[in-house]
Amino acid sequence: MRTQGTVGRRSLLKVAGGSAAALGLTAAGCGTGAGSGDGTVTLRYTWWGSDDRAQRINRSIALFEKKYPKIRIRTDFQPYADFWKKFNTQASGGNTPDVFQNAIGFLRKYDAKNVLLDLREQVEQGNLRLDGFRAGLEKFGEVDGKLLGVPVGSNSMALVVDRTVFTRAGVAPKPGWTWDEYHDALARIKERQGRAGDAGPYGIMYLYDLYLRQHGKAFFTTSGLGFTEADLTDWWTRGFERVRSGVYADPKRTIQAKPRSAVTAGLAACEFTWDNFTIRYASEGRSEYGLAPIPTTDGRRTGQYLGSLMLSGSRRTKHPREVARFIDFMVHDPEVGRIMGYDRGVPATTAQFEAYAPGDPVGKQIAAYEQQLVASRVLEPITPHPAGADVCEAAFLRLSEEMSLGERPVPDAVKRYFTEAKTALSV
Repeated sequence: MRTQGTVGRRSLLKVAGGSAAALGLTAAGCGTGAGSGDGTVTLRYTWWGSDDRAQRINRSIALFEKKYPKIRIRTDFQPYADFWKKFNTQASGGNTPDVFQNAIGFLRKYDAKNVLLDLREQVEQGNLRLDGFRAGLEKFGEVDGKLLGVPVGSNSMALVVDRTVFTRAGVAPKPGWTWDEYHDALARIKERQGRAGDAGPYGIMYLYDLYLRQHGKAFFTTSGLGFTEADLTDWWTRGFERVRSGVYADPKRTIQAKPRSAVTAGLAACEFTWDNFTIRYASEGRSEYGLAPIPTTDGRRTGQYLGSLMLSGSRRTKHPREVARFIDFMVHDPEVGRIMGYDRGVPATTAQFEAYAPGDPVGKQIAAYEQQLVASRVLEPITPHPAGADVCEAAFLRLSEEMSLGERPVPDAVKRYFTEAKTALSV
């Protein structure tokens, strides 16, 4: 946690043996939107991510506090799963942070719980700008006419490949390649390189969403699931068969390799993930990694959209104007764009996108990939996920893993998934 802008979280954690709790550094007891006698306002800001992200954010906050000396920012962050566990507790207790990192799968859920601040009024008052966003991203946080989140960066699903393995196998993915061509390529990689082609795409909810979109459906509608048990049975049956054939990696080994990727661990030649995650592979592995296009059904439609991390405000904040000004600064200030780089995706606003020109090969790939998506006009709008989408995603991952390990037959996994999903979406 950042304290008074003087000592970084990394240094403090070293002193306390890595325990934030040992230092009493949680922000939970700070109150929402605290104020002081001299007019200074303190906002609580939380996010999920690594220590590197925290350092970048703390540098950005230092700039904000210099520009707005009467607004102080107290910070807290955790890994993804821990973040949402803590946030759920805070939301239940009416103690949510003033500003927090958010994603589309949580908008309707927390709007229904009266947690999210509608930022539209702050836009109208001139405290938050919605101009200057790339590719219509300013609409990404809109739900039922309310502005519940403001994008900080964009990303899209991609196929991360081990270029060395692909080249040696004679495989060269091209835009418009089909799922049949993709699976033929995986079989060729296994035959010629002795390695599984893919880490196993069957449990990635967002990839399955693209696959459904290619067939005129979607994972979610505004109120429920947009596919049938027969659809999922087909998807998971094919996945199970390819695990057994060795075209997809052995799930037991990929689980054992975590937190390393199956690709960097040498267990698979490729895997589907968000394009900005490519940075991870370069630092984690020893090969050369790159981005490949999403396979298609008809040679054209990929079903892709630009996703985004967002900043949202608490409906309980006592200082909505200051919240809006902080969000505005974090998404528009050019220097923040240079500091953050592609850590949270390709910068959402033109000002930050133009301020940061990646000098590394991986960053250049990510920028080129998203620019190509926009230029090729394959991007589609995304339907805001219904409340309970996060529970659906977790169940999809868990049950697909059980299916792939042979612990649960496909028909049983499918029925169980629909039972759990319908329960989650009916709350």
